[in-house]
Amino acid sequence: MPMQDLLVPARYYRRLDEILLRHGVEFRDLLQQMSLPADALDAPDCSLRLSQVERLIALAERLSGRSDLGFDLGSLLTLSTHSFVGFGMLASPTAYEALRFVSRYFALVMPSFRLSIVSKPRGEELRFTPAIAMSHQCLSFHMEAIAMAALRDISDLVGRPLPTRLLFSMNAPKHVERYDKLRDVTAFFGVSSEPGITLQFSSELRDFKLPMQDKNALKVAEQRCQEKLHQTRSARGYSDWVSMTLREVGNGGPSLVEMARLLNLSPRTLNRYLQREGSNYRALAAQAQYEIACERLGTSLLSVTEIAYSLGYTDLSNFTRAFRQFAGCSPSDFRKASQLNKSEAAAGKPAPERTRRSPR
Repeated sequence: MPMQDLLVPARYYRRLDEILLRHGVEFRDLLQQMSLPADALDAPDCSLRLSQVERLIALAERLSGRSDLGFDLGSLLTLSTHSFVGFGMLASPTAYEALRFVSRYFALVMPSFRLSIVSKPRGEELRFTPAIAMSHQCLSFHMEAIAMAALRDISDLVGRPLPTRLLFSMNAPKHVERYDKLRDVTAFFGVSSEPGITLQFSSELRDFKLPMQDKNALKVAEQRCQEKLHQTRSARGYSDWVSMTLREVGNGGPSLVEMARLLNLSPRTLNRYLQREGSNYRALAAQAQYEIACERLGTSLLSVTEIAYSLGYTDLSNFTRAFRQFAGCSPSDFRKASQLNKSEAAAGKPAPERTRRSPR
């Protein structure tokens, strides 16, 4: 998973102020240790770099002596905290449509995570997965904050807590007893090797009508969210975002059509934006496939054929030809060289520098 120092909304972390105060920690002192002014997070639309967020969380937990700050922070967050995304949720016709709305614009809520909704016969699943690499401490903090915020969002939408199964990939925290006290919630820890959180709800969400549903308000919220999403993507660069998503998803996807849908764009418009940045979808997909292949050849026990299939190739020769265009050698030769480099590094010998070629 790529490490990126992306910008994230600061409005959520500003709420740590009242939590830390309970434990004798002044938020302004914490900001001072980060060389930030006392009002650094006061502007409604201000942002922090992920590296700053990681340091903020580390300092907050060290100074307060608490491991449950993410739990407390998520419990404080209301739908209105999510700005126009929250307004769109409230204006949706049903609780299920509200969840679909936030899933479309979750990049405006927490760009370091992705949200997907999976419908099953017995109900709905919300799956939150990290979009970028982060420290274990930062990941655990955010998983707890997101889980608690999602529970509150659902409760606020339907007017009461719903029976929920909460599945964490992380091991049980020191404060696990706090989860035992949650009403109508059963929490499980260490359930997956893939980092993330899953919330499982009953099927009544699909038909639960929201009292504040308003077509006009929903249309306005949707328009504002699309404008904001476009600004965010433009500032970051569509090429960077597409490359990151391709590397994260792997396995030969998503397609141009699917990627455009994620951005609420037509495939033609997305390609036009990429061309303005001097790239195109096919080239970005090929580069991502190559980087994933290098990682799997160097670290996994999969055979070359299995790696080819895992990347969406149905013919090994096509994979070999595409890989050779980038690396200048076959996947098998690359794996041998990678293993040799590791052996020499373990023996204290400097490994030869690898040269990457551009595809012809």
